[in-house]
Amino acid sequence: MTSNHNEQSQLLEDKIINQVQPQFAAIDLMARRNTQRVLDVFRRHQVSEFHFRGSSGYGYGDAGRDKLDEIWADVFGTEKALVRMQFASGTHALSSVLLGVLRPGDELVAVTGTPYDTMQTVIGLKGKTTGSLMDIGIVYKEVPMGETGINYTELAKTITGNTKMALIQRSRGYSLRPPLSVADISKVCDAIKKINPTCICFVDNCYGEFVEECEPASAGADIMAGSLIKNPGGGIAPTGGYVAGRADLVELAAYRLTAPGIGSEVGSSVAGYRLLYQGLFFAPHVVAQALKSAVFAAAYFETLGYKTLPRYDAGRSDIIQAIELGTAEKMVAFCQGLQHYSPIDSHVRPEASNMPGYSDPVVMAGGTFVQGSSIEISADGPIRPPFVVYLQGGLSLEHSIIAIQGTSTYLNKEGR
Repeated sequence: MTSNHNEQSQLLEDKIINQVQPQFAAIDLMARRNTQRVLDVFRRHQVSEFHFRGSSGYGYGDAGRDKLDEIWADVFGTEKALVRMQFASGTHALSSVLLGVLRPGDELVAVTGTPYDTMQTVIGLKGKTTGSLMDIGIVYKEVPMGETGINYTELAKTITGNTKMALIQRSRGYSLRPPLSVADISKVCDAIKKINPTCICFVDNCYGEFVEECEPASAGADIMAGSLIKNPGGGIAPTGGYVAGRADLVELAAYRLTAPGIGSEVGSSVAGYRLLYQGLFFAPHVVAQALKSAVFAAAYFETLGYKTLPRYDAGRSDIIQAIELGTAEKMVAFCQGLQHYSPIDSHVRPEASNMPGYSDPVVMAGGTFVQGSSIEISADGPIRPPFVVYLQGGLSLEHSIIAIQGTSTYLNKEGR
């Protein structure tokens, strides 16, 4: 029996597993319904082995790429989708929408407060960043989040007839504010459209896909974007991102990704597309594993006396579990513990360091098969008060339970 799994820890594990059974049952039901939704789309579009094959050069007439776009749009309830391994990250996909749609003099309003760190760089909030939105003359405003969600009083004062786009961040990012549910997104989109019917509602959907039984397009969003190495890649996609929404807006994003006038007509993949198709098919199940891991982590660390957001029995709109640790040393210890119980690079000891796009040193644990994948169990956070670590992912609940319990041993020996 390993040192982190003695009789006492087994009793605690059993207690928590029993405690969270109602939450697990609800997650399993959601996963079955989302799997049915994805399966129906695959069958409707007659996906076959032929579509897994790659292409070279420009990729003109790439049947696998084009079919993937079609089924993605169908699954997410949009007119068009752009699913590409050429997107280096979720931030890249999001910035392609912003820079593709907005023009100098246009106004962008972030209605969920200050976006997370890498998006602040895209916008130009961290000094003068060459090529950022503010650098090219786009006007930026934001609505601070209220204590319980969207601040509709301030939103009504900030959104005007001049607002070209409203940016809606679904997940909490590096903050303790609540993530938005699809119902929340529906309400804010409706409020925005009542003030300005032409305002484009753009949802940063990272960490939210398949957490509920429908996506933001069904709630009034005009366009959304995210990463394939988060929820919708199912832990299998090796890289990439997506944009989905109104056809004209998606094509503008494609013009930014490739070139004006070329857009989504090009882009090849010599390696083929099987991993993207298979990842999308597995995504509902894998997201359910990540949600169960988050619920278990919340209940476990609450039992140990830590503040967690959300609580284990609260509704969830993303896969992120925030755990307030109170000190920088505990943040580093937590990440070192999670890294030690990872399948990859378990011998590595994470330390806080400066990273591009972040204003504070960041500590990260990510012993993942796909580098940087946050649908695999990982944790990170900027070293700043109140010293919160953000846990996300989990390809299997079994591994997550082992890693979470192992992490607690490191917390008990800060800075080990």
